Amino acid sequence: MGLLVLLLGLVFASMYVYRYFFITQLPRESVFHCGVLYEDSLYSPFKGQLELHEDVKIYIEENYEQINVPVPQFGGSDPADIIHDFQRGLTAYHDITLDKCYVIELNTTIVMPPRNLWELLVNVKKGTYLPQTYIIQEEMIATEHVSDMEQLGSFIYRESPALSCLTPHHSISRREAGNCHRIRHFENTFVVETVICQKS
Repeated sequence: MGLLVLLLGLVFASMYVYRYFFITQLPRESVFHCGVLYEDSLYSPFKGQLELHEDVKIYIEENYEQINVPVPQFGGSDPADIIHDFQRGLTAYHDITLDKCYVIELNTTIVMPPRNLWELLVNVKKGTYLPQTYIIQEEMIATEHVSDMEQLGSFIYRESPALSCLTPHHSISRREAGNCHRIRHFENTFVVETVICQKS
C-alpha cells in the first residue's frame, strides 16, 4: 500500500513539473511546419488520402496563433493566412487568391488555444501522436464591411491593414450564397474546411 502511494505521488509530481515548469519555459514564439494526411470523400476525384501542408507560428505569451496555408497540391482550397487572436476572441482569414480578409468570432470548439496547440504539434513532430484523418466543415457567408480596422486588435491589424475586411456569419446554407471559396487548415486533431461565400 505504501509503495502504491509512493508511485502515485511520483506520477502526480512528474505531471506537475511538466505542466507548470517545463511548459512555462516554452519559447516566446514556436514555429512548426506541418504535413497532415486526411480523407476527402466529397471533393477528391480519387479515393485515398490527401496531404495538407501549413506553417504555424504560436505566440504563447501574446496568446495568438498565425497559420500560413500555401497553395494546395491537389486544388479545391485557397492559400491563406489565418490569425487566431485569443485575447480579442477573433479569427481573421486572409484569402490570398482573392486578396480578401474575413473576420469572425473565434470558434473555441474547433481552434485549440496556443499552449494546447503547441503541445499537440510537438507530439505530432515527435511521432507520438497521429492526427485524425477526417475533415470538419464550417460554412459562413460574408455580410458587412469592417469600418474600423483598428478595433480588430494589433495582431490582425498588423497583418491586414490595407485589406477591406468582411464579417461573415456562421451556418448559412449554400443555397442562399453565391460564389464560395474554401480554406483548409489544421488547428486541432483534425483538418477544418472553412467555406466562405459571397452573397448572391
